Amino acid sequence: MTISITEKDRSKLFEENEQNSESNPALEPFEYLSQVPKELGIGYHRVIEVYPELCLSIIDEECHHDLLIQIPVNQHPLEFFALAIGMFTDTYGQVGGGHTVISGGGVQRKIDVFYRQSQRMVGVCVRMPPQLLANFFPGSDGEMAPELRFLAHVNDWQASIYRPTTPMIQGVVQQIINCAYKGITKRMYMQAKVLELITLQLAPFLAEQATLQPSPRLKAVTIARIQHAREILVSRIENPPSLLELAQLVGVGQTTLNRGFQTLFGTSVFGYLTDKRMIWAEQLLRQNNKSVAEVANLVGYSHLGHFGAAFKKRYGITPSQCLFGQKVISG
Repeated sequence: MTISITEKDRSKLFEENEQNSESNPALEPFEYLSQVPKELGIGYHRVIEVYPELCLSIIDEECHHDLLIQIPVNQHPLEFFALAIGMFTDTYGQVGGGHTVISGGGVQRKIDVFYRQSQRMVGVCVRMPPQLLANFFPGSDGEMAPELRFLAHVNDWQASIYRPTTPMIQGVVQQIINCAYKGITKRMYMQAKVLELITLQLAPFLAEQATLQPSPRLKAVTIARIQHAREILVSRIENPPSLLELAQLVGVGQTTLNRGFQTLFGTSVFGYLTDKRMIWAEQLLRQNNKSVAEVANLVGYSHLGHFGAAFKKRYGITPSQCLFGQKVISG
């Protein structure tokens, strides 16, 4: 069974839970503990104010049921998210299971987030106004480094980067979770680790930007068009436009479109479409109320063999095995 809830209602449950909970003497003055509402699952979110306006959340939670969170268009801060255990998916990608995400500041499109029943998730999320990047990573003019300005939109669509995780990122996440320091020493330690985590998540993307010569760095308007192309793909996932049609719809060339997807999402347009189809298919199969053929048709496959091969390549099990509850073993 899948429970659907809006982000507003979920936040309200968390707030009510905080009001009814007792203060924890073990917590530092700069942190607070928020228990996961019993209606949704078990666990907690521990929030630490590392710097003014910069918060680190340490998350350890498990849902009672498959949970779908509906998030409307909203003004979004800058976030760096990494899980050490478990995974969840959203409309545009996967977090955990070998992947991290950087959600840039700006306007976030409508998005659905899906958590699997009884899957424990342990990880960290760094949240801050994007303007703070200028304090930590200034350019030669003292303003925000030019390479990072695409993460600091105000009235434009945000940029989101889903990237493979690394052992170093996993190590820093574990160090944050297992920090044994107290008082001001703890805060200093967390400050160092947060900057290390941000650096490790950004480093592969920035390295790719540096090696895109002689191709020019993507301009802000091009990034917005690539994001629009992604939105079109997701909204028409069962019957997507061709590469040429998609490029024409958003006003860029086919080469720029593919290069933009490689830069922002780490894969080609076709690879991105296939990945989103497989994520949606896995969610539908786990709900256990549709046949494999029905799911294949819903996500845009008319040939069951092609669907089965793509699904097994992505998750390591067949669609039928997923339908009957076998756990994903890869991807």
